[in-house]
Amino acid sequence: MTDTPITRVAKATPEPVARRIRGLSDRAIAWIFVAPTLFLLLAVNIFPLIWTIRLSFTDFRVNRPNRDAEWVGLENYQRILSDSDIWNTMQATAHFLVWTIVLQVLIGFTLAYLINKKFKGNDLWTTIIVLPMMLSPAVVGNFWTFLYQPQIGLFNYAVGFLTGVDPASFSMIGDVHLAPWSIVIADTWMWTPFVMLICLAGLRSIPDSIYEAAECDRASKWRQFWTITVPMVLPFLMLAVLFRGIENFKMFDLVVQLTGGGPGSVTEVTSINLKREAFEKWRTGYSSAYAVILFVTVFGLASIYVKALNKVKQR
Repeated sequence: MTDTPITRVAKATPEPVARRIRGLSDRAIAWIFVAPTLFLLLAVNIFPLIWTIRLSFTDFRVNRPNRDAEWVGLENYQRILSDSDIWNTMQATAHFLVWTIVLQVLIGFTLAYLINKKFKGNDLWTTIIVLPMMLSPAVVGNFWTFLYQPQIGLFNYAVGFLTGVDPASFSMIGDVHLAPWSIVIADTWMWTPFVMLICLAGLRSIPDSIYEAAECDRASKWRQFWTITVPMVLPFLMLAVLFRGIENFKMFDLVVQLTGGGPGSVTEVTSINLKREAFEKWRTGYSSAYAVILFVTVFGLASIYVKALNKVKQR
């Protein structure tokens, strides 16, 4: 028998242990290897979730650890759902979520469609387009903050040229109406390449024989696009929407870098509001209920969306 690492380990294993291992089924051996990972996942994910749900029914404050937490039942949930400020942050989050996804899908799919057409310098342009998503949100936030600054900001001059306003008299991140759009533009610039790569994978998974058969049937390019390209890339598009929707719903760092939730509360998304309740006002029980509501919202919407995605894949 060849002396390999496996055979050496087998020889070194005590005979009683070896007999026990030989007596185990494949499923039992699989569970032995999987069990540590499952235990780690339960400890890292499930236990904090259960603890958060428990705290959501109390008035616990983490800055007062010696104070006995009082059980308040559904009071925290009732206060959150009846708070107009919470609904305003939900509206700001929805505005940010919808517009970033729409722009990223439209621009990302267009770029993927163009890059999928082989041309000179294709690889170079792909690399250049992908660069923004390689940067950290902190770097992107500082970069776009510089572009939005009065007097020197490129976008200030562009908006000033279009509206006739002096660029030195305002800043996009300081204007009530333009501040939300400043976040949308920055996030779209950063994450459109991600959507582009997913769409590009979908486009390159379409067999050329399908287009050749369509050409034999004298189908126009426009007809091929709507009857072949779009239906076959749609699952990939929906997957990109799912990923970006979940990430943008919990957006925090880029918003803080650009506006910090201001001016006023026009860019105060749910993640910033949750952070203020938990770590500035120290309302731990209240913020736990808030986190549970956000979790249920995201989980519920994602579950419905995944079912729709599976139906599209089965067509």
